[in-house]
Amino acid sequence: MAERLITEADLDDLAVGAAILGTGGGGDPHIGRLLAHSAVRTGGPARLVPLEEVPDDAVTVMVAMMGAPTVMLEKVPSAEQVATAVRALARYLGRKPTHLVCAEAGGVNALVPVVAAARLGLPMIDADAMGRAFPELQMVIPTLYGLTATPMSIADEKGNQGIFDTVDNHWAERLARSATIDMGCSAMISLFAMDGPKAREALVPGTLSLCAELGRLVREARAAHRDPVATVVGRLGGVELFAGKVVDVARRTEGGFARGEAAIAGVGGHAGEDFLLRFQNEHLVAVREGVVVASVPDLICVLDAETGTAVTTETLRYGQRVRVIAAPCDPRWHSPEGVKLVGPRYFGYDHDPVRVPAGAHRRTPDSGRAAAEARP
Repeated sequence: MAERLITEADLDDLAVGAAILGTGGGGDPHIGRLLAHSAVRTGGPARLVPLEEVPDDAVTVMVAMMGAPTVMLEKVPSAEQVATAVRALARYLGRKPTHLVCAEAGGVNALVPVVAAARLGLPMIDADAMGRAFPELQMVIPTLYGLTATPMSIADEKGNQGIFDTVDNHWAERLARSATIDMGCSAMISLFAMDGPKAREALVPGTLSLCAELGRLVREARAAHRDPVATVVGRLGGVELFAGKVVDVARRTEGGFARGEAAIAGVGGHAGEDFLLRFQNEHLVAVREGVVVASVPDLICVLDAETGTAVTTETLRYGQRVRVIAAPCDPRWHSPEGVKLVGPRYFGYDHDPVRVPAGAHRRTPDSGRAAAEARP
Protein backbone atom coordinates (compact mmCIF):
# COMPACT_ATOMS: atom_id res chain seq x y z
CA MET A 1 0.00 0.00 0.00
CA ALA A 2 1.36 3.40 -0.95
CA GLU A 3 1.42 6.60 1.05
CA ARG A 4 -1.83 8.56 0.78
CA LEU A 5 -3.03 12.03 1.69
CA ILE A 6 -5.77 12.74 4.22
CA THR A 7 -7.72 15.72 2.93
CA GLU A 8 -10.72 17.55 4.31
CA ALA A 9 -12.95 15.26 2.23
CA ASP A 10 -11.66 12.24 4.20
CA LEU A 11 -12.18 13.58 7.70
CA ASP A 12 -15.89 12.96 8.19
CA ASP A 13 -15.61 9.26 7.31
CA LEU A 14 -12.48 8.95 9.44
CA ALA A 15 -14.20 10.50 12.45
CA VAL A 16 -17.33 8.33 12.11
CA GLY A 17 -15.33 5.11 11.88
CA ALA A 18 -12.93 6.08 14.65
CA ALA A 19 -15.81 6.79 17.00
CA ILE A 20 -17.19 3.29 16.33
CA LEU A 21 -13.85 1.63 17.15
CA GLY A 22 -13.53 3.97 20.16
CA THR A 23 -16.03 1.80 22.10
CA GLY A 24 -17.69 4.87 23.62
CA GLY A 25 -14.44 6.70 24.41
CA GLY A 26 -11.68 8.49 22.57
CA GLY A 27 -13.61 11.76 22.42
CA ASP A 28 -16.59 13.28 20.62
CA PRO A 29 -16.24 12.89 16.81
CA HIS A 30 -17.81 16.32 16.26
CA ILE A 31 -14.97 17.94 18.19
CA GLY A 32 -12.42 15.77 16.40
CA ARG A 33 -13.78 16.84 13.03
CA LEU A 34 -13.71 20.53 13.98
CA LEU A 35 -10.08 20.31 15.06
CA ALA A 36 -8.95 18.32 12.04
CA HIS A 37 -10.85 20.37 9.45
CA SER A 38 -9.32 23.58 10.78
CA ALA A 39 -5.80 22.14 10.88
CA VAL A 40 -5.93 20.60 7.39
CA ARG A 41 -7.53 23.74 5.92
CA THR A 42 -4.66 25.81 7.35
CA GLY A 43 -1.69 23.43 7.07
CA GLY A 44 -2.66 21.24 4.13
CA PRO A 45 -3.37 17.49 3.86
CA ALA A 46 -1.77 15.05 6.27
CA ARG A 47 0.37 12.23 4.87
CA LEU A 48 -0.53 8.67 5.90
CA VAL A 49 2.27 6.09 5.67
CA PRO A 50 1.76 2.29 5.86
CA LEU A 51 3.26 0.77 9.00
CA GLU A 52 5.40 -1.68 7.04
CA GLU A 53 7.08 1.21 5.21
CA VAL A 54 8.32 3.02 8.33
CA PRO A 55 12.15 3.02 8.11
CA ASP A 56 14.32 1.46 10.80
CA ASP A 57 15.86 4.81 11.80
CA ALA A 58 12.48 6.52 12.27
CA VAL A 59 11.64 8.43 15.45
CA THR A 60 7.93 7.82 15.96
CA VAL A 61 5.95 9.48 18.76
CA MET A 62 2.34 9.13 19.86
CA VAL A 63 0.18 12.19 20.41
CA ALA A 64 -3.22 12.12 22.10
CA MET A 65 -5.73 13.82 24.37
CA MET A 66 -5.72 12.62 27.98
CA GLY A 67 -8.62 13.17 30.36
CA ALA A 68 -12.37 12.89 30.69
CA PRO A 69 -14.20 13.13 27.33
CA THR A 70 -17.08 14.96 29.03
CA VAL A 71 -14.80 17.92 29.72
CA MET A 72 -13.96 18.35 26.03
CA LEU A 73 -17.59 19.25 25.31
CA GLU A 74 -16.82 22.62 26.92
CA LYS A 75 -13.00 22.85 26.82
CA VAL A 76 -11.99 22.31 23.21
CA PRO A 77 -8.21 22.08 22.61
CA SER A 78 -6.40 23.99 19.90
CA ALA A 79 -4.09 22.80 17.14
CA GLU A 80 -1.27 24.70 18.79
CA GLN A 81 -1.79 22.81 22.06
CA VAL A 82 -1.45 19.53 20.14
CA ALA A 83 1.76 20.71 18.46
CA THR A 84 3.14 22.00 21.75
CA ALA A 85 3.03 18.52 23.29
CA VAL A 86 5.04 17.04 20.38
CA ARG A 87 7.58 19.88 20.42
CA ALA A 88 8.07 19.56 24.19
CA LEU A 89 8.87 15.86 23.89
CA ALA A 90 11.21 16.48 20.94
CA ARG A 91 13.17 19.04 22.96
CA TYR A 92 13.60 16.59 25.83
CA LEU A 93 14.61 13.72 23.52
CA GLY A 94 17.01 15.93 21.60
CA ARG A 95 15.74 14.34 18.40
CA LYS A 96 13.29 15.49 15.77
CA PRO A 97 10.31 13.14 15.36
CA THR A 98 9.91 11.69 11.87
CA HIS A 99 6.44 10.13 12.20
CA LEU A 100 3.35 10.61 14.34
CA VAL A 101 1.39 7.73 15.86
CA CYS A 102 -2.26 7.44 16.86
CA ALA A 103 -2.53 6.17 20.44
CA GLU A 104 -6.09 4.85 20.11
CA ALA A 105 -9.16 4.90 17.94
CA GLY A 106 -11.77 7.47 18.94
CA GLY A 107 -13.58 10.50 17.59
CA VAL A 108 -10.89 12.83 18.92
CA ASN A 109 -7.81 10.67 19.46
CA ALA A 110 -7.76 9.25 15.94
CA LEU A 111 -7.82 12.82 14.63
CA VAL A 112 -5.34 14.44 17.03
CA PRO A 113 -2.41 13.03 14.97
CA VAL A 114 -4.02 14.52 11.84
CA VAL A 115 -4.01 17.89 13.60
CA ALA A 116 -0.37 17.48 14.61
CA ALA A 117 0.62 16.26 11.14
CA ALA A 118 -0.96 19.26 9.43
CA ARG A 119 0.52 21.65 11.99
CA LEU A 120 4.05 20.20 12.07
CA GLY A 121 4.39 18.85 8.53
CA LEU A 122 5.10 15.30 9.71
CA PRO A 123 3.63 12.07 8.28
CA MET A 124 1.28 9.82 10.27
CA ILE A 125 1.53 6.05 10.47
CA ASP A 126 -1.52 4.04 9.42
CA ALA A 127 -1.73 2.21 12.76
CA ASP A 128 -2.58 2.73 16.40
CA ALA A 129 -1.47 1.30 19.73
CA MET A 130 -4.68 -0.51 20.75
CA GLY A 131 -6.99 -1.31 17.83
CA ARG A 132 -9.74 0.35 19.91
CA ALA A 133 -9.75 2.76 22.89
CA PHE A 134 -8.90 2.16 26.55
CA PRO A 135 -9.02 4.65 29.44
CA GLU A 136 -5.45 4.50 30.80
CA LEU A 137 -2.24 5.32 28.96
CA GLN A 138 -0.37 2.12 29.89
CA MET A 139 -3.17 0.12 28.20
CA VAL A 140 -1.44 -0.16 24.84
CA ILE A 141 0.14 -3.10 23.05
CA PRO A 142 3.63 -1.52 23.31
CA THR A 143 3.38 -2.12 27.08
CA LEU A 144 3.03 -5.85 26.37
CA TYR A 145 6.41 -5.68 24.59
CA GLY A 146 8.10 -3.93 27.51
CA LEU A 147 8.29 -0.54 25.80
CA THR A 148 8.23 2.54 28.03
CA ALA A 149 5.72 5.38 27.77
CA THR A 150 8.19 7.94 29.04
CA PRO A 151 9.81 10.34 28.47
CA MET A 152 6.36 11.85 28.02
CA SER A 153 5.24 15.43 27.59
CA ILE A 154 2.00 17.06 28.70
CA ALA A 155 0.56 20.44 27.73
CA ASP A 156 -2.60 22.36 28.57
CA GLU A 157 -4.48 25.12 26.77
CA LYS A 158 -2.86 27.83 28.91
CA GLY A 159 0.66 27.01 27.73
CA ASN A 160 1.77 24.97 30.74
CA GLN A 161 4.08 22.10 29.80
CA GLY A 162 5.71 19.24 31.66
CA ILE A 163 7.86 16.16 31.16
CA PHE A 164 7.53 12.86 33.00
CA ASP A 165 10.27 10.22 33.17
CA THR A 166 8.85 7.39 35.26
CA VAL A 167 9.90 3.96 36.52
CA ASP A 168 7.13 2.18 34.59
CA ASN A 169 4.03 2.82 32.51
CA HIS A 170 1.62 2.51 35.44
CA TRP A 171 3.44 5.36 37.18
CA ALA A 172 3.31 7.37 33.96
CA GLU A 173 -0.50 6.99 33.99
CA ARG A 174 -0.76 7.83 37.68
CA LEU A 175 1.36 10.97 37.61
CA ALA A 176 0.05 12.23 34.27
CA ARG A 177 -3.54 11.67 35.43
CA SER A 178 -2.91 13.84 38.50
CA ALA A 179 -1.44 16.60 36.32
CA THR A 180 -4.33 16.30 33.88
CA ILE A 181 -6.83 16.83 36.70
CA ASP A 182 -4.96 20.00 37.75
CA MET A 183 -5.00 21.12 34.11
CA GLY A 184 -8.80 20.98 34.06
CA CYS A 185 -9.32 17.24 33.39
CA SER A 186 -8.05 17.35 29.81
CA ALA A 187 -4.57 17.82 28.35
CA MET A 188 -2.49 16.88 25.32
CA ILE A 189 0.29 14.33 25.67
CA SER A 190 3.11 12.94 23.52
CA LEU A 191 4.82 9.69 24.49
CA PHE A 192 6.11 6.23 23.50
CA ALA A 193 9.00 7.31 21.27
CA MET A 194 9.92 4.27 19.15
CA ASP A 195 12.18 3.42 16.23
CA GLY A 196 10.89 1.67 13.12
CA PRO A 197 11.36 -1.97 14.19
CA LYS A 198 9.66 -1.38 17.55
CA ALA A 199 6.77 0.44 15.92
CA ARG A 200 6.25 -2.32 13.36
CA GLU A 201 6.25 -4.95 16.12
CA ALA A 202 4.07 -3.23 18.71
CA LEU A 203 1.42 -1.26 16.78
CA VAL A 204 -1.86 -2.43 15.24
CA PRO A 205 -1.58 -1.99 11.45
CA GLY A 206 -4.23 -0.42 9.27
CA THR A 207 -6.35 1.14 12.02
CA LEU A 208 -6.80 4.54 10.39
CA SER A 209 -7.65 2.98 7.03
CA LEU A 210 -10.21 0.80 8.81
CA CYS A 211 -11.71 3.88 10.50
CA ALA A 212 -12.11 5.60 7.12
CA GLU A 213 -13.60 2.42 5.61
CA LEU A 214 -16.15 2.05 8.42
CA GLY A 215 -17.21 5.67 8.00
CA ARG A 216 -17.61 5.19 4.26
CA LEU A 217 -19.61 1.98 4.73
CA VAL A 218 -21.99 3.67 7.17
CA ARG A 219 -22.47 6.62 4.81
CA GLU A 220 -23.07 4.39 1.78
CA ALA A 221 -25.46 2.11 3.67
CA ARG A 222 -27.59 5.07 4.72
CA ALA A 223 -27.61 6.47 1.19
CA ALA A 224 -28.74 3.09 -0.17
CA HIS A 225 -31.36 2.65 2.61
CA ARG A 226 -29.54 -0.41 3.96
CA ASP A 227 -29.00 -1.17 7.63
CA PRO A 228 -25.76 0.61 8.63
CA VAL A 229 -25.49 -1.25 11.94
CA ALA A 230 -25.59 -4.62 10.20
CA THR A 231 -22.96 -3.33 7.78
CA VAL A 232 -20.63 -2.42 10.67
CA VAL A 233 -21.23 -5.76 12.39
CA GLY A 234 -20.38 -7.60 9.18
CA ARG A 235 -17.21 -5.63 8.54
CA LEU A 236 -15.90 -6.12 12.09
CA GLY A 237 -16.87 -9.78 12.27
CA GLY A 238 -18.92 -9.01 15.37
CA VAL A 239 -22.37 -9.67 16.79
CA GLU A 240 -25.35 -7.51 17.69
CA LEU A 241 -26.05 -7.88 21.43
CA PHE A 242 -29.12 -5.75 22.04
CA ALA A 243 -31.52 -3.14 20.70
CA GLY A 244 -33.44 -0.77 22.93
CA LYS A 245 -34.07 2.64 24.45
CA VAL A 246 -31.80 4.30 26.99
CA VAL A 247 -33.85 4.68 30.18
CA ASP A 248 -31.22 5.81 32.68
CA VAL A 249 -27.65 7.11 32.69
CA ALA A 250 -25.62 7.53 35.86
CA ARG A 251 -22.46 9.39 34.84
CA ARG A 252 -19.83 11.25 36.84
CA THR A 253 -16.38 12.70 36.25
CA GLU A 254 -14.14 11.06 38.82
CA GLY A 255 -10.35 10.78 38.98
CA GLY A 256 -10.02 12.25 35.50
CA PHE A 257 -12.39 9.71 33.94
CA ALA A 258 -16.03 9.66 32.86
CA ARG A 259 -17.41 6.74 34.89
CA GLY A 260 -20.91 5.34 35.08
CA GLU A 261 -23.62 2.97 33.94
CA ALA A 262 -26.36 3.14 31.34
CA ALA A 263 -29.59 1.13 31.52
CA ILE A 264 -31.34 0.16 28.28
CA ALA A 265 -34.87 -1.26 27.94
CA GLY A 266 -35.31 -3.69 25.07
CA VAL A 267 -37.45 -3.08 21.99
CA GLY A 268 -38.48 -5.32 19.12
CA GLY A 269 -37.02 -8.77 19.59
CA HIS A 270 -35.59 -7.67 22.94
CA ALA A 271 -38.86 -6.25 24.34
CA GLY A 272 -39.21 -6.98 28.04
CA GLU A 273 -35.45 -7.47 28.51
CA ASP A 274 -33.05 -5.24 30.44
CA PHE A 275 -29.51 -4.35 29.43
CA LEU A 276 -26.79 -2.58 31.39
CA LEU A 277 -23.56 -0.97 30.17
CA ARG A 278 -20.73 -0.21 32.59
CA PHE A 279 -18.13 2.28 31.40
CA GLN A 280 -14.98 4.19 32.32
CA ASN A 281 -14.55 6.51 29.34
CA GLU A 282 -15.04 3.34 27.25
CA HIS A 283 -17.69 0.63 27.55
CA LEU A 284 -16.16 -2.14 29.65
CA VAL A 285 -18.92 -4.65 30.43
CA ALA A 286 -22.31 -5.44 28.86
CA VAL A 287 -24.94 -7.24 30.98
CA ARG A 288 -28.21 -8.66 29.58
CA GLU A 289 -30.83 -9.88 32.04
CA GLY A 290 -28.18 -10.08 34.75
CA VAL A 291 -25.72 -12.10 32.65
CA VAL A 292 -22.45 -10.65 31.31
CA VAL A 293 -22.57 -11.09 27.53
CA ALA A 294 -19.43 -9.14 26.51
CA SER A 295 -16.50 -7.47 28.19
CA VAL A 296 -13.09 -5.96 27.66
CA PRO A 297 -10.74 -6.53 26.00
CA ASP A 298 -13.22 -7.14 23.14
CA LEU A 299 -15.00 -4.11 21.71
CA ILE A 300 -18.45 -3.04 22.98
CA CYS A 301 -19.88 -0.33 20.73
CA VAL A 302 -23.15 1.59 21.11
CA LEU A 303 -24.58 2.77 17.79
CA ASP A 304 -27.57 4.92 16.95
CA ALA A 305 -30.30 2.49 15.95
CA GLU A 306 -31.10 4.28 12.68
CA THR A 307 -27.91 6.03 11.53
CA GLY A 308 -25.27 3.54 12.70
CA THR A 309 -23.09 6.32 14.12
CA ALA A 310 -21.39 5.81 17.47
CA VAL A 311 -22.93 7.10 20.69
CA THR A 312 -20.08 8.05 23.03
CA THR A 313 -20.29 7.67 26.80
CA GLU A 314 -20.44 11.43 27.29
CA THR A 315 -23.41 11.80 24.91
CA LEU A 316 -25.55 8.88 26.14
CA ARG A 317 -28.91 10.27 27.26
CA TYR A 318 -32.43 9.23 28.14
CA GLY A 319 -34.65 8.26 25.22
CA GLN A 320 -31.97 7.40 22.68
CA ARG A 321 -32.74 4.37 20.51
CA VAL A 322 -29.54 2.37 20.31
CA ARG A 323 -28.13 -0.96 19.22
CA VAL A 324 -25.21 -2.49 21.07
CA ILE A 325 -22.66 -4.57 19.17
CA ALA A 326 -19.52 -6.45 20.16
CA ALA A 327 -16.47 -7.22 18.02
CA PRO A 328 -13.17 -9.08 18.52
CA CYS A 329 -10.12 -7.12 19.66
CA ASP A 330 -6.54 -7.55 18.45
CA PRO A 331 -5.64 -11.16 19.48
CA ARG A 332 -2.72 -9.96 21.58
CA TRP A 333 -5.14 -8.51 24.12
CA HIS A 334 -6.30 -12.03 24.97
CA SER A 335 -2.81 -13.16 25.95
CA PRO A 336 -2.36 -13.62 29.74
CA GLU A 337 -0.41 -10.35 29.87
CA GLY A 338 -3.08 -8.53 27.87
CA VAL A 339 -5.95 -9.76 30.05
CA LYS A 340 -4.02 -8.77 33.18
CA LEU A 341 -3.58 -5.25 31.77
CA VAL A 342 -7.07 -4.61 30.37
CA GLY A 343 -9.36 -7.46 31.44
CA PRO A 344 -12.48 -7.03 33.59
CA ARG A 345 -10.66 -7.81 36.85
CA TYR A 346 -8.32 -4.85 36.35
CA PHE A 347 -11.37 -2.58 36.41
CA GLY A 348 -12.80 -4.20 39.52
CA TYR A 349 -15.24 -6.70 37.99
CA ASP A 350 -15.12 -10.19 39.49
CA HIS A 351 -15.18 -12.26 36.31
CA ASP A 352 -12.94 -13.30 33.45
CA PRO A 353 -13.30 -11.82 29.95
CA VAL A 354 -16.45 -12.74 28.05
CA ARG A 355 -15.39 -13.00 24.43
CA VAL A 356 -17.24 -12.41 21.21
CA PRO A 357 -18.58 -15.81 20.05
CA ALA A 358 -16.17 -18.11 18.25
CA GLY A 359 -16.11 -17.58 14.51
CA ALA A 360 -16.45 -13.80 14.70
CA HIS A 361 -13.20 -12.28 13.52
CA ARG A 362 -12.23 -8.72 12.82
CA ARG A 363 -9.87 -8.33 9.90
CA THR A 364 -7.71 -5.42 8.85
CA PRO A 365 -5.06 -5.64 6.12
CA ASP A 366 -2.65 -8.38 7.30
CA SER A 367 -3.49 -7.65 10.96
CA GLY A 368 -4.64 -11.17 11.84
CA ARG A 369 -1.44 -12.76 10.55
CA ALA A 370 0.79 -10.03 11.96
CA ALA A 371 -0.87 -10.15 15.37
CA ALA A 372 -0.60 -13.93 15.63
CA GLU A 373 3.04 -13.92 14.61
CA ALA A 374 4.00 -11.05 16.90
CA ARG A 375 2.06 -12.14 19.99
CA PRO A 376 4.26 -11.84 23.12
